Order: sequence, then C-alpha cells, then structure tokens
Amino acid sequence: MAGFKDPGFTERRNAAAEARKAALEKFRANAADPAAAERQQARTVSAGKRAEANMLRATAKAEKKARDAQLALEAEREAAAQAERALIEKAAREAALQAEQKTARDARYAARKAKSKKR
Repeated sequence: MAGFKDPGFTERRNAAAEARKAALEKFRANAADPAAAERQQARTVSAGKRAEANMLRATAKAEKKARDAQLALEAEREAAAQAERALIEKAAREAALQAEQKTARDARYAARKAKSKKR
C-alpha cells in the first residue's frame, strides 16, 4: 500500500518558482489587455469616490458630534441657571417666612408688654 510521499525541499522550491512564473505571466497578460486597464481605471475612480464619500461622512459625523456637545453644554448651563433660580427663590421664601415669624413674635411681645402695663 503506497502512502503519501512527502515532497522534498527542492520539489517545494521548484513548485514555488513555477507558481511565481505563472503569476507573472498572468500579470503580463493582464497588463497588455486594454479591458484590464479600463477595469483598473474604473476601480481607481470608484476608490476615489469611496474615499470622498468616507470623508464627507466623517465630516458630517464630526459636525454632529460638535452640535451634540454644544447642545449638551447649553443644557448644562440651563440646568445650572435653573438650580440657581431655585436657590434664590428658596432663600427669598425663607427670608419672607422669617420676616413673618419676626412680625408675629414682635406682635406677641407687644401684646405681653401691653398686658403687663394694664396691671
């Protein structure tokens, strides 16, 4: 029963050289073919169009990212302003409450004073 014969170094080297020769012949045949030159030029043009489209998409993406960042910054500023307004309103309510409590306290004090003078 015959088994698989492992090719030697020289056989592998010769096979590789033959493959290189075949690829070179194929390349030379394509280089002489005008249809191949047209296809190559079409590929080059289409690659240029793809690169231009990619650049336009990248530009649009960068612009969108900048707009989103600007909107986020404006939202953050608005939130900070709203929080500041809320703090000012709270301080004003507390001041009004304290003034009202002081007025009530002064009225009670004045009533006690008046009551003690009647006696």
